Amino acid sequence: MAITITDDCINCGACEPECPNSAIYEGAIDWRWQDKTKLSGKVVFPDGTEADAGAYQQAYADDVYYIVPGKCTECKGFHEEPQCKTVCPVDCCVDDPEHRETDEILFGRQEFLHR
Repeated sequence: MAITITDDCINCGACEPECPNSAIYEGAIDWRWQDKTKLSGKVVFPDGTEADAGAYQQAYADDVYYIVPGKCTECKGFHEEPQCKTVCPVDCCVDDPEHRETDEILFGRQEFLHR
């Protein structure tokens, strides 16, 4: 599964630079698929959807840091455990019950984002 950031976030920002996929953004900041990935131009995702990797996407949260589920790999292929959980001083980076995914899916996403 992907990770989510709860409303308990104190906006310290410790998690953001630790994410190898740039899946973590400050509240109200729009995000892009190409940030810290090898994606560029028009991208066709494994599910058949398409997007411009350089186009800004609307922020998922306004008040606290947030994680883009489609970019989160739980650090699979980079680290033994999710780094956001490791560095969070208030334990607000938790498993996201809305995005349950297998290791196979997470490793596949890591490969897709960084091929």
